[in-house]
Amino acid sequence: MNVFMLTLVFVLISIAVAMIRVLLGPTVPDRVVGLDTINTLVIGGMILFGVAYKEVIYIDVAIVYALLSYVTTLFIAKYLEGGKL
Repeated sequence: MNVFMLTLVFVLISIAVAMIRVLLGPTVPDRVVGLDTINTLVIGGMILFGVAYKEVIYIDVAIVYALLSYVTTLFIAKYLEGGKL
């Protein structure tokens, strides 16, 4: 088995563990942190997938996804602080 695919399996297991935090998190900020962790792991998984198959498009999509994830996290944080959007 390719080392990239083995690492991708570990990333998927980590996503499953972070999903438990999203579902069971006692507070909303805990759930947001879990969701942000999942987003980061998905980005890492896309990059691993792109490197494993030598396709640049997956890395480009990961960059756009990272930007959207960052902006979304900022909006959620501002909303949770009580600020207007």
